[in-house]
Amino acid sequence: MNKMKLGSQGLEVPVLGLGCMGMTGFEDAHMYGAADEKEAIATIHRSLELGGNFLDTADLYGPLKNEQLIAKAIGNDRDKYIIATKFGWEIDDNNKVTWAINGKKDYVKKALERSLKNLKTDYIDLYYMHRLDKNTPIEETVLAMSDLVKEGKVGYIGLSEVSSETIRRAHAVHPVTAVQSEYSLFERTVEERGILNTLNELGIGFVAYSPLGRGFLSGQIRTIDDLPENDFRRSIPRFQEAHFYKNIELVKAIEVMAEEKNITASQLALAWIISKGMVGIPGTKRRKYLEQNIGAASVQLSGAELAALESIVPLGTDTGNSYDEFSMGLID
Repeated sequence: MNKMKLGSQGLEVPVLGLGCMGMTGFEDAHMYGAADEKEAIATIHRSLELGGNFLDTADLYGPLKNEQLIAKAIGNDRDKYIIATKFGWEIDDNNKVTWAINGKKDYVKKALERSLKNLKTDYIDLYYMHRLDKNTPIEETVLAMSDLVKEGKVGYIGLSEVSSETIRRAHAVHPVTAVQSEYSLFERTVEERGILNTLNELGIGFVAYSPLGRGFLSGQIRTIDDLPENDFRRSIPRFQEAHFYKNIELVKAIEVMAEEKNITASQLALAWIISKGMVGIPGTKRRKYLEQNIGAASVQLSGAELAALESIVPLGTDTGNSYDEFSMGLID
């Protein structure tokens, strides 16, 4: 699989990484249906075989269980993988999420040590602040992250779901390698807000999470009942009736275009991300979908095809928020 430079500090990653969030449950619930540890581990191994050695996790997922699963999967092959994890959602000493965001210096270091332990490693390749702590100056958080780089415990630092102003303030303290935000044909807020322009100006890479619109663009969802009963997507606006069936019509139009190219709708959506010079991290816990996703890395789209695709879902199209009101309020 082709690789690309992420940011300007020397990190190079495959154009498609593997989002691991769905591989574990979350406090007795499941983010995307039931988890299957054996298949998840096989998926991580298959990803490596296909050149997809960039894994994305977070201490929040599980909590902590996702990092532990990755440690189990990679075993003694740590040097073959590029691991990105995140901190910020506060996890207490009983491993419970408090649902506060904590970017204070002491917590940054505490979270990092816990992630190193869970991942059974002595360094994190890319360490993200998961959400902005609006009660702590970004400079304090990034200075703590910078110390971790100097100590050799972190290779590169990143931010997630932050504004241009926050990015500029952070980058002035320590070079930011990557910003991760939701981005897909269904979600282009970072483009509308000028955040992508800021990243290009500063030489910071962009990582698109949920590049398949939380599964909508896979074409696997046709009715709300296609989602398992305890699937968190049932609680978010994009999957509510006000938006759901309008979104299905958009997916059908994308599928027609994909069929003309003899590829899947997922592959078309991912090829679009790659064509924009971004790294996509589609989440999957099954080898079947992993192989399909990685196939998108070899899809070429012409200028005319890109224009046609974007005309189906023009910039500004309202497909519904992808989080509930509380979580939307935590985006900077």
